[in-house]
Amino acid sequence: MDISRRYERTLVAILFFTWGTVFLDRMSQLYLAPYFAPVFRLNDQQIGFLASVVSIAWAIGSLLFGAASDRFGRRKILIPAVLIFSAFSWLSGLARSFHELLVIRALIGLAEGPCWVAISALLEESSARSRRGRNVGIVTSGAALVGLFAAPILTTQIASRFGWRWGFFVTGIPGLIMVFLIWKYIKEPEQSAAGAALRERGASLSHYFSVLKLRNIWLAAIGAGGFISWLFLQNTFAPLFITRNMHQDPRTAGFLLGAAGLGSFFIGFLLPALSDRLGRKSILLMLAAISALLPLALLARPLYSHLWLLSAILFLTQGGQAIAALIIVLIPAESVSPELTGTAIGMVNMVGELIGATVAPTLGGMLADSHGLGSTMLMAVGGMLLLFIVTLFLKETARPTTHTVEREAPALAP
Repeated sequence: MDISRRYERTLVAILFFTWGTVFLDRMSQLYLAPYFAPVFRLNDQQIGFLASVVSIAWAIGSLLFGAASDRFGRRKILIPAVLIFSAFSWLSGLARSFHELLVIRALIGLAEGPCWVAISALLEESSARSRRGRNVGIVTSGAALVGLFAAPILTTQIASRFGWRWGFFVTGIPGLIMVFLIWKYIKEPEQSAAGAALRERGASLSHYFSVLKLRNIWLAAIGAGGFISWLFLQNTFAPLFITRNMHQDPRTAGFLLGAAGLGSFFIGFLLPALSDRLGRKSILLMLAAISALLPLALLARPLYSHLWLLSAILFLTQGGQAIAALIIVLIPAESVSPELTGTAIGMVNMVGELIGATVAPTLGGMLADSHGLGSTMLMAVGGMLLLFIVTLFLKETARPTTHTVEREAPALAP
């Protein structure tokens, strides 16, 4: 195995667990909410606001520091960001009031947003073209394995035995380990000539916002909004729908959603790699179509008499991490010049977060109050249909060919 290929594998392994750690921290407050909500006497609206403030801060951080990483380098953004969100995750366990926790979680979101952009840009710039989709897919699937599958088990077990504060303390530890591994083993990708010039002379604001002139960036941003709406509407309202409307035990809800999360890991692991050969659009269209079936399956009352069948359907239709790899990372990054990779990913991520993780859950809650929780599942289907329609108008960026010529991975700065 040559050095560049061996380095690629090391990079993917470290960033897989780094991204999983980011999602572990982001999702921990949702899993620990039943434990700290009674302590602070929080209502449902306040719990929802805690999630929203993380999303808003995440969106802002991803754009601002994503653009900064284009100028100053990925490592200079990623290492401090991971260190900061890990420290504030630990501090979450020391919060004495709702307002203290709110401020801490906002700062965490501000630090976690840049992690997504820097990780994505590192993968894009340090991977051979024929392996970009595979590498991005593997890393994004870390969120499903760690954040959606392992995190609820880890945090709730710790909280039930030692208290919710220890749940936050423990989630802050893995990030510190990842900071050391990133510093020790991950190198800064060598900039293109345009990127080097950008660092030397700086760039005007208009240069960064020039990404908005590209149709693919606008379409990807709208598609990301539909996708993240689907994702957060499910994570927020599906547990309530399963327990209240379908009269299932909370442990059954956990089993079903855990099956979906595990499916997201495997689909995210496999299908972005397939897009290297078949193209981003065709795979994204297929993912949007099958993922629209997941909320519909949850609405099918007869399936709750056959839980193993329902769990299998959820396993096979949770394409979330694969979709994230394509619509938020690969397509934006491949649609712009290399020196604007971080800006493009940050822009798409910001719009997607603001629409999908803040506006959509709020509207979903209002819809649930007036028309029942089932309406939120139909709203989630609508988000995935929006992604499907948007994808039809995207320009293909992978340029698949039956005779792919392997290019060397980009050089790495010492």
